[in-house]
Parts: sequence; C-alpha cells; structure tokens
Amino acid sequence: MTTEEVHRDIEQTLGLVPQFMKDVPDYLIECEWESFKRLQLSDQTAIPNKYKELIGLGVSGATRCRYCVYFHKEAARLFGATEEEITEASLVAKNTMAWSTFLNAMGYDFDEFRREFDRMADYVRAQMGAGAPA
Repeated sequence: MTTEEVHRDIEQTLGLVPQFMKDVPDYLIECEWESFKRLQLSDQTAIPNKYKELIGLGVSGATRCRYCVYFHKEAARLFGATEEEITEASLVAKNTMAWSTFLNAMGYDFDEFRREFDRMADYVRAQMGAGAPA
C-alpha cells in the first residue's frame, strides 16, 4: 500500500490520521499500521480488546508514559472497562512493580524462587481440584 492508501485506511478506521502516525516514515507506515490494527484493534486475537487495553494501561503506568496511559485508559473504556477494572489493573501493575523492585534489589536466587513458586502453584492447583476456592 502507498502511504496515502495507509492514511486513508487509518482515517476510515479512526476518523483521522493522528500526527504520530503521520510522522512514521513512509517505508514503515504500512507495517506499523497493520501491526497496530491487527493487534490493538482486532477482536480476532486471543486476548479480548478490553483486557489488552488494561494490560497496556498497566505497562504504561510502569513506564510512566502519559501518552500511553491516556490512550490505553480511554481505549479500555471504549471496550467496556469499568472504573473499578481500570483501578484494579493499575493496582496490579503497581503491585508487580513493587515486588519486582524488592526481589531484584534483594538479589533472590531465581532458581530457588522458581522452585518455591512451582510448589505453591502445585498446592493451589490441588486445592482447586479439591473444591477449595482459589
């Protein structure tokens, strides 16, 4: 596709061609748009759009990208996320970043961490199989 054709497709899909898309070099715009459209906008992916956007919001908060936070928060709302889900996704990201910081700063042995986690997962899996709540 030519750049003009890609821009027409973007405009038909989004209502306009945002400046950040206009600034993508001609030799990349087709693959960048196809990747964005097929992953972020398609409902034919393994992860539903609402959950993709909640994941994106968590990552955006962790990387402190205000552009991405705005995009993913509003896109999550468009795809049906509630304020409670948006808050919880943000808290999950916060919790993940906090534990990541602690584990890495303390230098825990990764192999031991994996062994412990696998034992916990086996235990929880067995409890779930026995009818205990997860």
